[in-house]
Amino acid sequence: MPNTITGQRRKPPEPDIGNEERPPEGTSLIREAELRKKLLATAAVMSMAVCGTEALAQSWGGPMDVGDGVTLDPIIDARLRYEHVEQDNSTADADALTLRLRAGAELKAGDFSILAEGEATGAIVNDYNAFPFAGESQNRPYSVVADPENVELNRAQIAWMKDGTGVTVGRQRIILDNARFVGNVGWRQNEQTFDAVRAQAKVGPVSLDATYAIGQRTIFGIDAGGRQAYDGDFIFLNGGVVLGPVKAKAFAYLLDYDDPLFLANSSQTYGVLVNAALPLAPGIKLDLEGSYATQSDYKTALKDYSADYFAAEASLGVKGFKLTGGYELLGSDNGVGFATPMATLHAFNGWADVFLNTPPAGLQDVYAGVAYAFPKDAFLPDLKAAVTYHTFDSDKGSIDYGSEWDALIGFKLGPVGILAKYANYNAKALSVDTEKFWLQAEVKF
Repeated sequence: MPNTITGQRRKPPEPDIGNEERPPEGTSLIREAELRKKLLATAAVMSMAVCGTEALAQSWGGPMDVGDGVTLDPIIDARLRYEHVEQDNSTADADALTLRLRAGAELKAGDFSILAEGEATGAIVNDYNAFPFAGESQNRPYSVVADPENVELNRAQIAWMKDGTGVTVGRQRIILDNARFVGNVGWRQNEQTFDAVRAQAKVGPVSLDATYAIGQRTIFGIDAGGRQAYDGDFIFLNGGVVLGPVKAKAFAYLLDYDDPLFLANSSQTYGVLVNAALPLAPGIKLDLEGSYATQSDYKTALKDYSADYFAAEASLGVKGFKLTGGYELLGSDNGVGFATPMATLHAFNGWADVFLNTPPAGLQDVYAGVAYAFPKDAFLPDLKAAVTYHTFDSDKGSIDYGSEWDALIGFKLGPVGILAKYANYNAKALSVDTEKFWLQAEVKF
């Protein structure tokens, strides 16, 4: 997701006592009643979606034979989501009920394939601001929900792939490692894709991955003006090796933007990522992950800087429970914070999405969480729940940014995944208090 999605606003000045405008009596009760109606409507629409996709799943048989060694695999990916946002500022609370549909097909003949996929997002309830920047047609006086209405060609690619080795050419989805540097921004309704040539090779325990891209297709869609896509010369290099329970990767990301709106995000990043999965005893596993990278200005960057990135995480799995603790540093130099403008940012630094832009003074995120995957014979299939707590501070200047609680619960009804999520950011020196709630149903074939 491009770093222009900030969602960050300073607290407005305190009103003069006695002169502030007061809402009419009963306004809060009316607002609560409206919200209840929207939640009930969301639940009703989701229930219909579950019933409809259940029948579709039963009739779907996977790839269809269309000739000698030729198959056609239809693609259906639908997501219905309600999102509510409250912020302690002058904007109105946001309510968004959006439906996203991706539809297409992949034709395969031996090791060759052709894939085409369209994507459309519509708003059933549109009391929200779809853009975090001014001047566009869907910019409105509500809090931001970055799911604009949109219709576009999401993917169009030709590929040759055999046993992990091959080439993909065209508009494509690219997710590298944990998506911290390059991802598809999969949480948002409109997906980020790339116009690129990507080559991959796998030889025994060694894997190589190289991409040259000329376009970053953002999540903002057809009404976003120049922010619909960013042109440039983008190089992603990734090489790794598997040594028993340890996976090690080295990477280089060279981003040279052409667009004046995004020149400041031109950068060169070099780093390593190491993962290890260690079984300690029956039913007990320890997962470790560590990463280090250094980033500096590159070609069209607007400012000279050199900043470091560091992340460390440990997770202990014990009979369905998973205890996680971690630390992430996005450093700062010369007033520039370490940036990852092509990442799936929602997966990092709290679900309230306050830190989609790294602050100029950098960011330190200390977090801990617990998750539980219920037994398979639980009353709801694939039932899971998780809670995470974050504290945020600057890299430079000892600034306390605030803290955040995140929670989720998810399960499946037939082929439909149901998810409820909540985020509560308590602001200190940055942004404003922010609460977000999501309820969604999703199905893929």
